Amino acid sequence: MISGIRITVEHAIAGIKRLGCMTQILRNRRPFIDDTFLLLSAGLWNFHLRTA
Repeated sequence: MISGIRITVEHAIAGIKRLGCMTQILRNRRPFIDDTFLLLSAGLWNFHLRTA
């Protein structure tokens, strides 16, 4: 039961990491830019899942 949920979460994280800015080191000093990148990555991944 728990392993099924874990697989779903792992696939979601892997999909978000398809956007290169989530896997590389961010050297920007602006506050909250990492949250913006995560939000953008999650939105693009959800868009990909809904249109595929």
